[in-house]
Amino acid sequence: WESCGARGRRRGQGNVPGIESAYLAMDTEEGVEVVWNEVQFSDKKVFKSFEERIREMFENLMQVEHPNIVKFHKYWLDMRESRARVIFITEYMSSGSLKQFLKKTKKNHKTMNVKAWKRWCTQILSALSYLHSCDPPIIHGNLTCDTIFIQHNGLIKIGSVFAEAIHGNVHQHRDEVRNQHFFAPEYGIAGDDYAIDIFSFGICALEMAVLEIQANGDNAVSKEAIDHAGQSLEDPLMREFIQSCVLTEAKTRPTAHDLLFHRVLFEVHSLKLLAAHCFINNQYLLPENCVEEKTKSFDPNGIMAEINHRDRPGVHLKYSHVSPLELDKFLEDVKNGIYPLMNFASQRPHPIPRALSLSQEQMETVKTPTPEPQETETRKVRIRFIFFTLKAVDILSLFLKMDDRLHRQLSCDVLPCKSI
Repeated sequence: WESCGARGRRRGQGNVPGIESAYLAMDTEEGVEVVWNEVQFSDKKVFKSFEERIREMFENLMQVEHPNIVKFHKYWLDMRESRARVIFITEYMSSGSLKQFLKKTKKNHKTMNVKAWKRWCTQILSALSYLHSCDPPIIHGNLTCDTIFIQHNGLIKIGSVFAEAIHGNVHQHRDEVRNQHFFAPEYGIAGDDYAIDIFSFGICALEMAVLEIQANGDNAVSKEAIDHAGQSLEDPLMREFIQSCVLTEAKTRPTAHDLLFHRVLFEVHSLKLLAAHCFINNQYLLPENCVEEKTKSFDPNGIMAEINHRDRPGVHLKYSHVSPLELDKFLEDVKNGIYPLMNFASQRPHPIPRALSLSQEQMETVKTPTPEPQETETRKVRIRFIFFTLKAVDILSLFLKMDDRLHRQLSCDVLPCKSI
């Protein structure tokens, strides 16, 4: 990893608990920009006592694979005489935080589009439902409009996942007065569970709807200001939805999965969206550019579907009614996670065995010679297909989809014989 110090410090994604520095960096292997984060611990002895839990937490975060969650790439521990810190590398979100977007929208005297609000809520809840369904469950614990990021295409990703392992030992987002209203009343008092994330989400949903919850000067946002913002919403379903999230009693708050079925968000998915998800999930079975090639082979005036009516003329749907460019863009948006399927249980991530990450000093002392020894295969095969192609020389192909979403295809020629 190479830190791009010449570009200066980036604070747009620096709202991680205990963050001291957040730099724009370059992944020289993949050739992409990433964020270099540093978490400082106030007490080295405390850090030692939590070391294994911290390692376990970051190992779990590196296994998280969801289109609406900022990706963790790598981490290591740095323990020197004068300090203790964790350095970790995350995906770079170039378009900034949701808070920045809401400020720009308000500055331009615009109001929030209801469809955009619903789409954002769905994406955030999809991510939270995924985290809460992990084994063991992952509680975000630091959800604010500063730790939610938005891309230019409307894709929402949540970052800065916090965990009990570092609770109370580092500077937290809650320590900032302007963000205290995002945290549930029971936060840090009892064992944290999904309810604290639901409370934070409710405040985020409210702020997304009204663009800004007014604070009294530099003081924290009061409960009265939150209530006033909630009452200003014209849609009663939106008010009911948000109020259910910020109930004082934690046990009465709904789960993220339940909220996806709330009347304000729930909709029956179109056949187009279901087909798009099916296509994306099985895209590895199809040749590249198959959509483009297929649309070229169709007669634009050909009828792909028709609806007949007894009492009036029927409706003919032609291939010319479908724009290949719009179809490609829609498939890309589905692939990126902009339109998640909310009516299905979240797929649970499989635990992947990993070697524990090393400290900076250890990494320098255990450099492997070139070429590096081959790593032991620890991934599991989730899906396997066998293809048999009949040609002059028959070809037997074995297609494997691994649990890290990488694919392998093994092929061999089979000579014709009686026992083929």
